[in-house]
Amino acid sequence: MTTEMNPLLADLLRLLRLERLEENIFRGESRDIGGPRVFGGQVLGQALTAATYTVDGRDVHSLHAYFLRAGDVKAPIIYEVDRARDGKSFSNRRVVAIQHGRPIFSLTASFQKWEEGLEHQVNMPDVPAPDTLESIAEIEKNVLERLPDEMRRFLTQQRPFEIRPVDPVDLISMKPRKAQRHVWIRSLSQLPEDPDLHRNLLAYISDYQLVGTATLPHAVGFADSNVQIASLDHAMWFHRPFRVDQWLLYTMESPNASGARGLALGRFFTTEGVLVASAAQEGLVRIW
Repeated sequence: MTTEMNPLLADLLRLLRLERLEENIFRGESRDIGGPRVFGGQVLGQALTAATYTVDGRDVHSLHAYFLRAGDVKAPIIYEVDRARDGKSFSNRRVVAIQHGRPIFSLTASFQKWEEGLEHQVNMPDVPAPDTLESIAEIEKNVLERLPDEMRRFLTQQRPFEIRPVDPVDLISMKPRKAQRHVWIRSLSQLPEDPDLHRNLLAYISDYQLVGTATLPHAVGFADSNVQIASLDHAMWFHRPFRVDQWLLYTMESPNASGARGLALGRFFTTEGVLVASAAQEGLVRIW
């Protein structure tokens, strides 16, 4: 990890810094990361940023969101924040993301004053350390030439994060496997000391590969032309402090697929085994 800010990471930080148009209305840019629509993690991160701009002295502990329409990467996104409630310990915010006059995304987030309480957590899976694994960029070089153009464009897009899968998926010879994957992730360079920024970035990261876990038992690949995969909703819970510029293990599993939908659950652990956040997502998985 570099000490000087990586340009891709610096651009992502700019993407998450929204322009305030009015007290509760913000505007964000969009980025093309190689897919046909706005990356869901971008809208998650920006919407959480908008909500955070309207809360003082409290940290987000949960969010629940719905993806309503595909986002246009060529147009800005307007975020309208409803200051639903400010209580003694908790604050609640509702955010609607709008493009071309229509809502494309909605989010509800809850914020809490810090306080002590009961403590327990699940154990981190026993997996190899990130330093012993290959970066996903190195793995992809071996298979790019055999993939469709659209899939190749997505995979060759440079990312602001270093990603090291514990159990890489074979993109060419897909075979049924357990609905589970483990991925180490961290930013390419050091980040500012801003807990809100780290939570917003984790929301951005949390959309990466999550719903795709539901396809693993069925040998369904994103490169297949007869498959439609799209996020429908997303939830996150933030448990403990963390830094995105330090390695985090993203563990994902899918307990169910039915009705052309797949459910996936995720957890983030530090290298010391501390559970810092959890995520859940249901997505459309449609086979033509």
